[in-house]
Amino acid sequence: MGGSALMSLWWFMLLGLPADARPGFAPHSPKPQSQQSSPSPAFSSVLSETGSIAKRSTRSVKNMQLGLRESLPALVAKRFIAAKESGHLIFSHTHLSIVNSGGISYQLRYCPALAKKPSGTPKSDKDRSGPKPDPFENPSTDLLIAQIPQENPTHTLVLNKFPVIPNHFILATKAWKPQTDILEKEDLDAAYACIKAWKDNQTEQEDSGSKRLFAFFNSGDESGASQPHRHLQFLPVEAMSQGDSGSWRPLIDTVSSQSVGPDSEYRRLSQIPFAHFALPLPQNPTAETLHTIYLSLYRVALSTAKGSLGDHARAIDGPAAISYNLAMTESMMMICPRRCETARIPVDPSALPDVHEPGVVALNGTILAGTLMVKAEAEWNVLRRNPDTLADILATVGYPQPDSRGLALL
Repeated sequence: MGGSALMSLWWFMLLGLPADARPGFAPHSPKPQSQQSSPSPAFSSVLSETGSIAKRSTRSVKNMQLGLRESLPALVAKRFIAAKESGHLIFSHTHLSIVNSGGISYQLRYCPALAKKPSGTPKSDKDRSGPKPDPFENPSTDLLIAQIPQENPTHTLVLNKFPVIPNHFILATKAWKPQTDILEKEDLDAAYACIKAWKDNQTEQEDSGSKRLFAFFNSGDESGASQPHRHLQFLPVEAMSQGDSGSWRPLIDTVSSQSVGPDSEYRRLSQIPFAHFALPLPQNPTAETLHTIYLSLYRVALSTAKGSLGDHARAIDGPAAISYNLAMTESMMMICPRRCETARIPVDPSALPDVHEPGVVALNGTILAGTLMVKAEAEWNVLRRNPDTLADILATVGYPQPDSRGLALL
């Protein structure tokens, strides 16, 4: 496989679907080493430090960190259109349906471009040897959005080369860092700065809240992560909502509207068939606050997946002990531990001779937006007609919901 084809592999894998859904693709080899909710009393000491920031302008604090010369939504849109028109970005259209399962509306997308089987051309010895290319080490100028912050940049903003949602972009560490490590303060701070910049830079003609970002992070073998260089991804909620979205709204928003139970500080929904935990974010959180909330979510996810925290109870850096998906909006952070990357849809493989791995669906962090994607119309139809099958898939990739008793903040 040539260098350009390998580079395309990395970008396509960011969609969270099987790498070999594109012709000639092979798995990578890891590189060596919304509404604002009031915090509970248990969080008061953690969140009190945000008071001084709240007194200052949100726009000046967060946009100053990004150091952009124009609004983030305008910059991303301009780069997206240019890359798409020049052919440096390949946008795949999807068919959208809304499926109600357990009283929750999920987006179910069908993308025909994903169905093609990989070619049978054998790889040469040269193709099999050597490290896989890293699309974030020296990103193409045609996909590069910006390096942030402007002075001494630590992260890069870059377009997803194979999006199915317009203006899908990525925040990657400028220096190589493992995707499987616990996130650092700087990663969360940069991600939240993007979320705030997207929301704050609305024009006066736009309705308040009409522009929002859904941020997600995939970590671990079972999370849907396929790129070893650390990165978080962003999808504009308004772009996800286009078309026949009906009653759908991001799952993280549905969970955020729930009140805290008497036995736990974590927000959860019993109708969701997999373990998940969410905590509210204060206005203008500091990097330390974001990291503290993230670590609390990581620990409860770890405890759910492993049965106990064990030796990982106080870990704040280094390799994560589980696979998980993380999501973040301007007012909420949510996590789900992952048991399996894929699940099976009951379809007849003989009826899909041209589809690679018929009936296999892979899920990534967009599960926390309440959206998933399949590659064959037969798979799409099965899930549309059988909401219980969708619930079974969600239960398969996650862990069972734990008893709320004893779920104190960790």
